[in-house]
Amino acid sequence: MIAVIVEDELVAAQKLQRLIQQTAGDFQVAAILQSIDESIEWFSLNDAPDLVFMDIHLADGSAFSIFEKVKISCPVIFTTAYDEYALKAFEVNSIDYLLKPINEKGFDRAITKFRNLVSTKASNNQLIPDILAAISEARTVYKSNFLIPHKDKLIPLATDKIACFYSENKMVKIFTLDQQTYYMDNSLEDIFVKLNPKAFFRANRQYIVSHEAIKDISVWFGSKLSINLKVQVPEKIIVSKARVPEFKAWYTK
Repeated sequence: MIAVIVEDELVAAQKLQRLIQQTAGDFQVAAILQSIDESIEWFSLNDAPDLVFMDIHLADGSAFSIFEKVKISCPVIFTTAYDEYALKAFEVNSIDYLLKPINEKGFDRAITKFRNLVSTKASNNQLIPDILAAISEARTVYKSNFLIPHKDKLIPLATDKIACFYSENKMVKIFTLDQQTYYMDNSLEDIFVKLNPKAFFRANRQYIVSHEAIKDISVWFGSKLSINLKVQVPEKIIVSKARVPEFKAWYTK
């Protein structure tokens, strides 16, 4: 059996590869893919593997955009720190997901589901659209407010007041439209899945930007874009060449 891992955190990918080798001895990992572009290229040039382990939130965007560019006909097991209510949407589709940090019990459960799927010769072609539809339905409620710890208080902060989230040294800074700055311990990935994707865009590893906060956009070298906000931020917000079409589509919706 051939498996492929799509994961932008190399340490997490290597840990998963070791788990596959130790507990699913009939599998060989053919590739570890770390970005959307790399994944699209690999699936375009190679025969489909038997199974794909795929993180949902990659550094250069949502892994679901891979399915829009190439046909992946094999089963997919998602690996993510996704919301609990999305978990149930996955479970009804005979394709599992592994909540990070991945443990052996969860891995065994996922592999068992895969083997059952193969044994029934079920087609995965409809399962991926079903999962996408289930997630879309499950994710109808997004964060409208955060409670921000500040000294001995919790400060209410409405999401429509937020200009951007900025990750620095494992700490997230929130810059508001009225020039305030707050701090959170959550990762950008944890924050992003709670936000309305129509209002916020994951620009790169360090920034989530608000649609409302964008002042203008500069064309940057290498066909990249630089997003300029209505507020001051620590460094330029660069959108990679590969993600420019996705950003433009998001902004103009």
